[in-house]
Amino acid sequence: MTDLKKAERNPQALFWEELDDVTAGMLGVEGMKANLQPMSHHAEPARGKLWFVTRKDAELVAEVGQGATARYVVVGDDHDFHACASGPIRQNRDEKVLDDLWNPVVASWFEQGRDDPQLVMLEMDLREADVWASTDSATLFGWEIAKANLKGGEPDVGVRTRIDFAVAA
Repeated sequence: MTDLKKAERNPQALFWEELDDVTAGMLGVEGMKANLQPMSHHAEPARGKLWFVTRKDAELVAEVGQGATARYVVVGDDHDFHACASGPIRQNRDEKVLDDLWNPVVASWFEQGRDDPQLVMLEMDLREADVWASTDSATLFGWEIAKANLKGGEPDVGVRTRIDFAVAA
């Protein structure tokens, strides 16, 4: 259950907590010809970064080139948290980060393991994110919908906030 008070008071902390609970999101690059693509992330909150491991022959890698602006969209497991983060993304093979995120799931994509010539790491520096946190209470949701239909106005079912990672750091 997403903490609505935390979404209002400390949305950056909520953002990182939710990313710990979610294994993947949708990653894309501004101006990309294709749609966003599902990717697993490795979060590095202290440095405000997300890391992705993919293959050199992925369309996304061609779109990133030597650098671009990316968007990463995440939906919480309970569907009461949504976020869209943006920032610069580039190819950067960081062996220490690779050590931290290497596991059997990542390894399964690369026949030659860590030394596979197709392995590419993408580093995304977060600049900002919009976060939507909503109630997971069906009763509260139903009450707010009924109230809005009877009295007018919009239902109050959550919080929307923006994180500026440069300011929040």
